[in-house]
Amino acid sequence: MKAVIGSLARVVTAVVLVVGTTTAWAQWELDAARSSVNFTSIKNDSIAEVHRFAALQGSVGKDGKVQLVISLDSVETLIAIRNERMREMLFETVTFPTASVSAAVAPELLATLADGVTVATDLSFTLALHGAEKSFTAPVVLTGESGGGIQVFTPAPVIVNAAEFGLEAGVAALQSVAGLKAISTAVPVTVHLVFTPSK
Repeated sequence: MKAVIGSLARVVTAVVLVVGTTTAWAQWELDAARSSVNFTSIKNDSIAEVHRFAALQGSVGKDGKVQLVISLDSVETLIAIRNERMREMLFETVTFPTASVSAAVAPELLATLADGVTVATDLSFTLALHGAEKSFTAPVVLTGESGGGIQVFTPAPVIVNAAEFGLEAGVAALQSVAGLKAISTAVPVTVHLVFTPSK
């Protein structure tokens, strides 16, 4: 099955992202209320906490071009002062308000995703964050929904290294202000996206 899918599509995306429906030439929009992008911070080498971004936007064109935009101001750690510090000291949202993921998905791949059909494959993607871009490849699972939508999720976390996006100084600043011994610069990220056909 994986070999067949590989012959149908060569996908380039930016966090982990693809979308489909039985109608390959339609257009789709992200259902933000049902979608999530989570990341895990690890402090003092052993304490892990899961955070999320509350504001997401995304779309897929009929040509298979995908865009996902993450509002970094919407970071939610369940601690207000930590949210503020991440916005100001880590992400520097005044200068870099968003992160983005983009992709080009073959329409033939989208057409295979009928209601209830599940496909597991590896996808390449590019993440634009804090003024830098990096390409990744990660496994994803795609499941077709009734009505022509699809769910996409990462079965394993994607590891994003803060240093590759110029965020290491921000991590050090957070560590200092919080009085921590360490904060890991390797950040596991998980994605669950739901796309529905545009009306």
